[in-house]
Amino acid sequence: MQNLNSLFQSSSLPKSEPIKFHDGKITLFKRDESHQWQCRFKIPTGKWHQASTNKTDVTEAKSQAVIIYETAQINISQGLSLGKRTFGQLAKEVNEEMARSVTLKKWKRTYKDYEIVLRKYLIPFFGKMDVNAITAKDIGNFEEWRLSQMGIIPKGSTLRNHASAYNRVIKLARQQGFIHDQKAIPILGAVGDKGSPRPAFNQEEIEHLIAYMPQWELGGCKKIYSEFRKLCRCYVEFLLYTGIRQGTESLPLRWKHLQWHWIGSKRYLRIWVSGKTGPRYLIARPAVIETFNRLIKFQQLPYQSLDEVIDARLDKLVFTTHEGHKPRSFESVFRNLMNGSGLRKDMAGKFRSLYSLRHTYATFALTEGIDIHTLARQMGTSITMIERHYSKITPLVSAEQLAY
Repeated sequence: MQNLNSLFQSSSLPKSEPIKFHDGKITLFKRDESHQWQCRFKIPTGKWHQASTNKTDVTEAKSQAVIIYETAQINISQGLSLGKRTFGQLAKEVNEEMARSVTLKKWKRTYKDYEIVLRKYLIPFFGKMDVNAITAKDIGNFEEWRLSQMGIIPKGSTLRNHASAYNRVIKLARQQGFIHDQKAIPILGAVGDKGSPRPAFNQEEIEHLIAYMPQWELGGCKKIYSEFRKLCRCYVEFLLYTGIRQGTESLPLRWKHLQWHWIGSKRYLRIWVSGKTGPRYLIARPAVIETFNRLIKFQQLPYQSLDEVIDARLDKLVFTTHEGHKPRSFESVFRNLMNGSGLRKDMAGKFRSLYSLRHTYATFALTEGIDIHTLARQMGTSITMIERHYSKITPLVSAEQLAY
């Protein structure tokens, strides 16, 4: 399936004006990306029913639209749904609608999460099912299958994303008349364990990791895997030295987002990011400068240092190879790094992920005496979240004052 970006970037066909006929009850129209005519009409509930005529000729499309309309009226009078649509067909329409919201400036960050949920979990399981025939048993089987795919018990926030994506498909099915208004369709559960911080690294483990990575990045059975290891090393250091969120905040980073911030005669590396709480600047630790200089050499950029790249305001992604290749996620490469370094689990047996680096950053920052207000702004989160997840270590941070 196409992702949201490819749908948004697809070339559009010449626009056709909608055609109303059958006493104005039926409208024919074409989607931007399709040669075939679609039809839509209102059903007694006041909602619109939409269907493809599967015809490119307008005369044939009109005849087919009338058949669809008359059949729908019969089904409605008998309390039946308006035909059959698979979950996968409707999920594709949901993805297309979310992609179109980019041009309408109605894009929401959760849409990317929904697209991932649909692609990785909901469509592979429900895709070929008639959306009107999904049962409670299907939901139960899906939840068991999802657990086997994820390998962990999902948190409440994850389940809510899954339920929201699923509900968008069911809502569209009802709007288009493929599920009768009076028919109950089972829903996905959205209650899970409370979210908790990923296990952090201690100082000794971080020193071991930093020392281990230069040798590890030389491995990889293929050239592309070796290059991804080099990228992953830089990515790990970047997350550790900035506290930025992995994925949605860090992967879109471009060289032009890096700037020098001067206070008197001292300069600090300032980075512009767009996160869950909106755009912000963060200040990176000085150690990340060496990381960026290594990336500049790795990408074979025509610059000798980070200073020159910043001056050039280079509009190029940071975390790619010199040929422009980039992994969709660094999770699998990071897992290999964790296994090789012996740091896959913490002392309590919890598996570490890339988010563990953000947790480590926060823990170190609080231990070094950075106040929670400053830390919350730096990390693009709320003071409440900092207090909730790190309240256990605040007595340790204030040990000297408490022991007075």
